[in-house]
Amino acid sequence: MSQPPEHLWQKRREPVVHSRADEGPLGAEQLKRFKSDGFLFEPEFLAPEEVEALKTELAALLDNEEWQGRDFTITEPKSREIRSIFAVHFLSERFRQLAEDPRLVDRARQILGGDVYLHQSRINYKPGFEGKGFNWHSDFETWHAEDGMPEMRAVSASIILTDNHHFNGPLMLIPGSHEVFVHCLGETPDDNHKSSLQTQKVGVPSREALSELIAERGIEAPTGAAGGLLMFDCNTLHGSNANMSPDPRSNAFFVYNRVDNAMQAPFAAARPRPEFLAHRLDGGWDELED
Repeated sequence: MSQPPEHLWQKRREPVVHSRADEGPLGAEQLKRFKSDGFLFEPEFLAPEEVEALKTELAALLDNEEWQGRDFTITEPKSREIRSIFAVHFLSERFRQLAEDPRLVDRARQILGGDVYLHQSRINYKPGFEGKGFNWHSDFETWHAEDGMPEMRAVSASIILTDNHHFNGPLMLIPGSHEVFVHCLGETPDDNHKSSLQTQKVGVPSREALSELIAERGIEAPTGAAGGLLMFDCNTLHGSNANMSPDPRSNAFFVYNRVDNAMQAPFAAARPRPEFLAHRLDGGWDELED
């Protein structure tokens, strides 16, 4: 007799939405959608002039030789093409302003039901033809195991910086997957981030679990013009394909964590990941200051 799907995961304990529609910018239907799906897409969130300014800033970051070769700048596994730039709100005043924009912060506070701080910021960049994919994963699995995040009380805000379409590797999500915590077997290797940020192999769901969840819930890939906003729960399973088109794909991510959910000792790693991956509650970053 085959085992039921529940042997692959356990039900979520924490609430998904912690506030009402009258306590923030998101309406009742939007909160309902976020609660049921684990994500919410708002196209044309930023004005065209804001998008153009961010594109200019992104180009400057990618061309900045000072950041090349630093540990917070991640390249593709087999090339020198930029894959991710972390701690971007420290590196750019314009992205710092975006991270602190009340339009984002107030949405995060409304969903999480309390004051928030920035746990992580990054830009994911997929150059045309060269950008590789990201395997299916839950961010919370890594943040819990390697950073010491106690509970599922964090949310990601992703701003589309270049048009996302079905051929340049848009973010894919499994609706409703945030309601379960998928068991990921295996021990966390030392300094796992040095390889996982290029190709994540540890802490990813099994194919059996993914097959069960996708058969039941499907896959969605929000696409649209630059300037859209995708907010998703820290436990929503997501990933992306390689960029098979000539069009680059880039998104800015800001992770907001509730203040009373600050990091503890890692739950499944020998030591915490570097600060450029998991910022402190006080907002500092010693490496850049040094």
